[in-house]
Amino acid sequence: MTLNTGVLYIVATPIGNLSDITDRAKDILNFVGLIAAEDTRHTRRLLQHLDIQTKAISLHDHNERQKAATLVEQLQKGDSIALVSDAGTPLISDPGFFLVREVRAAGIKVVPIPGACAMVAALSASGLATDRFIFEGFLPSKSGARCKQLEQLANEPRTLVFYESTHRIEDCIVDMSKIFGKQRQATIARELTKTFETIHSDTLDNLIQWMQSDSDQKRGEFVVIVAGNPNSLTTDEKESDRIVDLLATKLPLAQATALAADITGERKKALYQRALLRKQ
Repeated sequence: MTLNTGVLYIVATPIGNLSDITDRAKDILNFVGLIAAEDTRHTRRLLQHLDIQTKAISLHDHNERQKAATLVEQLQKGDSIALVSDAGTPLISDPGFFLVREVRAAGIKVVPIPGACAMVAALSASGLATDRFIFEGFLPSKSGARCKQLEQLANEPRTLVFYESTHRIEDCIVDMSKIFGKQRQATIARELTKTFETIHSDTLDNLIQWMQSDSDQKRGEFVVIVAGNPNSLTTDEKESDRIVDLLATKLPLAQATALAADITGERKKALYQRALLRKQ
């Protein structure tokens, strides 16, 4: 692998299972002169596990603007730097945007080192539509502001992806049920890649009852995935769904969606996933 000097590497790290670190990420963390970490205490545990001695400094929401200029200067002098967050892909609801923007504005190369991302991992296993989705990150901590933001998303047809903390997860699902409706389908992904990983799908109302019946399901780090509003489809999409449903009375669903895709020109995967949601 060719490694260059004077480059800012955006390095994804494991979200739980340390075995998910890539060989390329390990090589980069060994090669660079400095690691800018969201929390050096957290990152040092990973570096110790990998037997990497590279110096790490903190770069978080409260000091990023102050430290960005110094880091740009180091890059301009030929030093390479790795940016990491506590877990997963940096900048995805984590610090780093300001630094990356300043580095690019200075004409310095920025190289992504792909790897784990809780949002993508949860979405891939959710059973909800993945052909179109939007990522909303963390919702406001107070119910009033949270409900206001959810109201703006109530008619969104694409799958919705959120992050949530252990302290707010139940209140968040309660507010979603109130705004989106009790029967909206959703998936809660908890402690991904860790010992107590749980991925549970149901209606929002049933998910509330599930969490209330087992307090363990309210612990950990969460990704919440909510089905888009099926009533927000375009006229053409509604007609495509009508064709699928008609064909499905005579054919297996996979064949019905394939034939409907040929007729309408819409993507077969999207037709199939919407059909599954209607059956649920």
